[in-house]
Amino acid sequence: MTVSEAIAARRSVRGFLPTPVDPAVLYRVATRAARAATGGNLQPWHIDLLTGAPLAALKESIVAKLWRGETEQPAYAIYPPELVAPYRDRRFAVGEALYGELDIPREDKAARRLWFARNFQFFGAPAALFCSVDRRMGPPQWADLGMYLQTVMLLAVEAGLATCAQECWAMYPDTVGAAIGMPAERMLFCGMAIGFEDTADPANALRTERADPAEWLTVHD
Repeated sequence: MTVSEAIAARRSVRGFLPTPVDPAVLYRVATRAARAATGGNLQPWHIDLLTGAPLAALKESIVAKLWRGETEQPAYAIYPPELVAPYRDRRFAVGEALYGELDIPREDKAARRLWFARNFQFFGAPAALFCSVDRRMGPPQWADLGMYLQTVMLLAVEAGLATCAQECWAMYPDTVGAAIGMPAERMLFCGMAIGFEDTADPANALRTERADPAEWLTVHD
């Protein structure tokens, strides 16, 4: 597989098979990804991999909080409070496309909320990754986290695995922090579902589009 093929194959999978992932494969993906670019070689990422009983315990604890309507304070805003076009339009479009594949109409708010809660079960994935960072780090180091996570996702494709990066977990930093023993000086950035794609899940029929290069690319020659 070429890098170009892995990039084309990578996408957010929202339905996984229960088939366990070999821990050695997870370890290999996580450690090889550390070759990602990082300014000043800071390597600011802290990674926790969960499978088996620890993952099951986290899922159980978060379900209880969701049913009680409990919320926590994220360490950062996942999206800017006032998204403007074209970013707002792209976010709206992908949401509508996903619920269209699931045949959940806009007016059925309860069904949409119920389906969104699947995020907190990692869409059935048997493995999960959490990425955290020292609170003293700034935007340049957050960019390093993105490069590490992208490398994880591409290596997962190479290994025959599917992934879904999930910033929604930033909404429950205390719950996740307790589950992974995260020290107070670190901030939860995101989670990631890892496993084998369930090709029969209708959510996985979604193929998002990318904007025309004319909208964002300027070539100076």
